[in-house]
Amino acid sequence: MDTEVRAADGRARLVVVGAGMVAHRLVEALVERDATETWTVDVFGEESRPPYDRVALTSFFSDRDPDDLVLGDPALWSSEGVRLHRGVRVTQIDRERRTVTARGRTYPYDALVLATGSYAMVPPIEGKDTPGCFVYRTVDDVAELRAYVNELAGRLDRPVRGAVVGGGLLGLEAAGALQALGAESTVVEFAPWLMPMQVDEAGGRTLRRIIEQLGVEVRTGTATSRVRAGRGGTVRAMEFANGGGSIDADVVVFATGVRPRDELARDAGLSIGERGGVVCDDACRTDDPAIFAIGEVAHVAGRTWGLVGPGYTMAEVVADRLVGGDATFTGGDLSTKLKLLGVDVASFGDAFAGTDGSLEVVYADPVGGVYKKLVMSDDATTLLGGILVGDAEAYASLRPMVGSALGADPTAWLVPDGGTPVSGGSLPDTAAVCSCNNVTAGAIRGAVRGDDGSGAEPCHDLGALKACTRAGTSCGSCLPLVKKLLDEELTAAGIETSNALCEHFAMSRAQLFDVVRVTGIRTFSELVAAHGTGRGCDICRPVVASILASLGAGHVLDGEAAALQDTNDHVMANMQKDGTYSVVPRIPGGEVTPEGLIAIGQVAADFGLYTKITGGQRIDLFGARIEQLPAIWRRLVDAGFESGHAYGKSLRTVKSCVGSTWCRFGVQDSVGLAVALELRYRGLRSPHKIKLGVSGCARECAEARGKDVGVIATEKGWNVYVGGNGGFTPRHAQLFAEDLTTDALVRTIDRFLMYYIRTADRLQRTAPWLESVEGGLDHVRSVVLDDSLGIAADLDAAMARHVEAYEDEWAAALADPAKLSKFASFVNSPDTPDPDLVYVAERGQRRPASPQERATLIAGTTLEVRT
Repeated sequence: MDTEVRAADGRARLVVVGAGMVAHRLVEALVERDATETWTVDVFGEESRPPYDRVALTSFFSDRDPDDLVLGDPALWSSEGVRLHRGVRVTQIDRERRTVTARGRTYPYDALVLATGSYAMVPPIEGKDTPGCFVYRTVDDVAELRAYVNELAGRLDRPVRGAVVGGGLLGLEAAGALQALGAESTVVEFAPWLMPMQVDEAGGRTLRRIIEQLGVEVRTGTATSRVRAGRGGTVRAMEFANGGGSIDADVVVFATGVRPRDELARDAGLSIGERGGVVCDDACRTDDPAIFAIGEVAHVAGRTWGLVGPGYTMAEVVADRLVGGDATFTGGDLSTKLKLLGVDVASFGDAFAGTDGSLEVVYADPVGGVYKKLVMSDDATTLLGGILVGDAEAYASLRPMVGSALGADPTAWLVPDGGTPVSGGSLPDTAAVCSCNNVTAGAIRGAVRGDDGSGAEPCHDLGALKACTRAGTSCGSCLPLVKKLLDEELTAAGIETSNALCEHFAMSRAQLFDVVRVTGIRTFSELVAAHGTGRGCDICRPVVASILASLGAGHVLDGEAAALQDTNDHVMANMQKDGTYSVVPRIPGGEVTPEGLIAIGQVAADFGLYTKITGGQRIDLFGARIEQLPAIWRRLVDAGFESGHAYGKSLRTVKSCVGSTWCRFGVQDSVGLAVALELRYRGLRSPHKIKLGVSGCARECAEARGKDVGVIATEKGWNVYVGGNGGFTPRHAQLFAEDLTTDALVRTIDRFLMYYIRTADRLQRTAPWLESVEGGLDHVRSVVLDDSLGIAADLDAAMARHVEAYEDEWAAALADPAKLSKFASFVNSPDTPDPDLVYVAERGQRRPASPQERATLIAGTTLEVRT
């Protein structure tokens, strides 16, 4: 029998169905308006995690923790009157009783907001449900795709062959994701060119040429007719219509667009648009006055809106209506700026020149891979829109100028080094700088001056400005212009601009590092008392923790240092989606004895852990509960293993081929060098993660040029490359020095890493660091090889201290009862397992149950399924 949950404090009841980005913005807007004094807010989300940044989904493939994608301040969901129900699906709306049903319970509402978003559309292609076919929409979709491709890669003696159906935004993101996993990729688009909704034919041709140069095959004007399975029942090939032939494929990703998730509204009898979406008026209210719809599920102003910016606007409208306002939705900005496979693409305003009499100003450089177009009024003075491919640097300045006079020759915005007026000073106050959150240039200037009418203190740093205005807190593409406006306003007021780490430290990370190094300060409290203000924040506290660890200030869980760490560093393990942890024993160079393999396997078997070979030549053990971590570490330490850093901003692995040890092509001992380098740099904290690779010959089997430091053997010694990064924006490492002896090589790497650690910004990988350093690679080379700054001896000594002071952090924790006390599921019952953990058996191992599977299971059990 249903149970009914009702508010007991007399407040009106708001139910929000959906827990995506737009729902998150609605709750933020309500809390900002103090609406929870009169409303209780229940938010129901089907996914197991809180609202996250779906725009940044592809970054999950660059080893980014899914927790990094979580939106806003987690404290929002602890606000008075706000409840987030995760992993809970609303199955019915009863408009007459004004209730929703979820998990067999009914929740009454006085107002209901549908924010159910959209789902990935899969075209009616024969074989679309064949194992190996995926969509690309949620973190779980991405995780399943990654797991499948990685499992295939471990079995095949060739690269995994991927095919993506759809050449729009999602399709190119999916192609980039496949590439990041080491798979080959073919994009198949029905339209005559790529991204037909964002760029014109000429821009599409340029985009295709760039992407093909990056190793992605492109087929446009092609319809997919069938996915064919092989003998094992999984994807084997993809066939095309009208005699278009076929391609071999091991995995197929459908990215052909989305459709509104309006099934709840349909079942409840609400009006639906011709092509889907819940029909709403300009107040985002449906034909039931108690029900609103926002985001991709809403059909407002005659259409559905597939971008987050208009969705945020709808959220603000509904929040205003719920507190008695009269806001209306008058349309949304459809401008987009993207980086796909490392290629900038942007479109804004009337990008396709649909305005009568409009003129097109075009700059094209096919060799350089650049296409730019501005759409101007018939008198060539007013900007109407534009398209930028390959170089979108001017987007942040141009987009707010739509509808305004450019005030300069339009070609000056397109031609390289043409004196483009990128200053924000020419923007009128009414120009929309942040389309996601509807923030104008005038609002930003007012917030900086403190005369915006809010009564708040002037915002004199970027963090405060973002918090005050919300500019740059969503997709982030407007941040360069927001920073320009901030700096210009401060300069006009006679205030010196700053590169401060955050509001608590008026120094950059590099400056803060030098302060700690020179003064010998060894705690955050000392540092903030002497050189900062307040108690710190989630930006500066982990940065200081990293700096202290880099300078040998003791164990990461000693004293107050434990409270400074990021999520994973708190327990020296990698948190997973279900709240358990993974442990990754260090296997230097990928070299492990049979006895070591047996020991790891026995630990996994005894603790029921899921095992997976990583891309860094290690074995990942998933599913460890927090109270099990010390026992697992003890077993591994006794078997001769450390629990390696598979998290945190530190050395991850040193990948190697087998080199001259076994390979007939190897010219140097790559395994021996890789082992030595990993043991030398293990535990080295840095601004971001560090990966190294060592190849025993020019065949480059260890993929060293995709690493922060790559070493390739030569007949005379070693070549060293620096600044290679994988992930969504891959960078090839650049040649740094040639034919080095082993001693010279190690000294070079020592100095390079230490100079990077001292001077890079927070969360800056080596590739962007090299680009941002004045003088670039040549400057760093002169510092490291020629001692141009006279600091080489200091860098050598710093690395020597690190090597000498290194200790196994996990073994040290096992020897300290105070540290061990932190590893408990519950304070009052440290050995009690988390009762909410639910697993499903798959391919001989267990994995976390999906939300749908959880609904049929009892916590603590495992469902046996056939796969």
